[in-house]
Amino acid sequence: MAVHKMKMGFMFIVTYMCFLAPVHQAHLPSATISDLSFKNMDFAMNLYRNISSYHDKNIFFSPLSISTSFAALLMASDGVTHEEILKGLNLEELERAEQPELIPTLFQLLHEGIVQNGSLKLDQGMALFMRQQFAVKEIFKGQIKRFFDADIKSVDFADTKGSIRFINEYIKHKTENKVTEMISTLDATTQLMMINTIFFQGAWQMPFNPNLTENAPFYIDNYNIVQVPMMFLEDKFYSMEDVPLGARVLKLPYQEGVSMLILLPNKGMDYTVIDDGITAERFLSWIKKLQKIKLEVNMPKFKMEESYSMHNILPDMGMASIFNNHANLTKLSKEEGLKVSEVLHKAVIEVDETGTTAAAATTTGIIAYSLPRTFTVNRPFFFFIYHEDTNCILFMGRVIDPTTN
Repeated sequence: MAVHKMKMGFMFIVTYMCFLAPVHQAHLPSATISDLSFKNMDFAMNLYRNISSYHDKNIFFSPLSISTSFAALLMASDGVTHEEILKGLNLEELERAEQPELIPTLFQLLHEGIVQNGSLKLDQGMALFMRQQFAVKEIFKGQIKRFFDADIKSVDFADTKGSIRFINEYIKHKTENKVTEMISTLDATTQLMMINTIFFQGAWQMPFNPNLTENAPFYIDNYNIVQVPMMFLEDKFYSMEDVPLGARVLKLPYQEGVSMLILLPNKGMDYTVIDDGITAERFLSWIKKLQKIKLEVNMPKFKMEESYSMHNILPDMGMASIFNNHANLTKLSKEEGLKVSEVLHKAVIEVDETGTTAAAATTTGIIAYSLPRTFTVNRPFFFFIYHEDTNCILFMGRVIDPTTN
């Protein structure tokens, strides 16, 4: 008698929202957390380059949200699948055979370090939606609750309309109504769905004056120019110039220890050339070499809403088996044929005057402050929203056209 094994789909959805952001100072000099933060940085840069190879449009995503979700899947996986996730997340050097819970523990400590004093508006959550009769191993269920404080909910996936409504309402609530229609279709044979949400809202330490915002040209390229509402602020800012890269860096601090770092390619410099030069080492060198000078800053207001099918992107980064019939998720369940069928990542950001809903110049102080210099963001640029104490990149993006949403 022939035995037919059912191939069970495992849908994994990552959703996150970035809005204007405040931050807080955590006191975590721990080298292990620093190691994780650094590895996450490199993962962010690698993922960015992979996404950018598909198109030359705006990009915005949360590397922390994606890496946290797959860190949870590390606990569910074994064999080749486990090794691929480790390598894809750039976490191989942090794996310890004698400490199987080290990586999830570091993610837990990193999250606690970021939100330690409670003043940072960063809500991150994880949820497992399981088919009502789906048998998840108790060890995994306990781990994902302990390390990621995950909600575990039973869903009747056969009722697709009811499941879609229930899950979208959950996401809408977790992102404070910013992500409202995460999923529109659902396979009735879905066994398990994982969702990670991250919501960040902050206010600038030095707000822009709305009365000074005026329309100004933004040069997408040599042939395309758009008019954008350009914000203006004159003050003392931390800035530096990366001469070898051909770009300038500006730090725009939010309240309570989170900042946006703007990377602006020099005039005439193709931003695609800079892509390959953005690394974790370089990011840290920018932060270390920042110097405070008086600047006139001109920055466009912009909104972005970006969605990515990560199951089409991550295999190019070596994470392939988890999405096919060779997936090894034996630590998740005894049920056979499990695989991740879908990974969706949706990111939203709004930057305005009040905040965001992210070789050093060697000049003497007298000269630096005698006349205001200008930092005019009127061409494609990169930005990073990061937590200062841990150097953890919460969000990362590229703006090619600030008028497209």
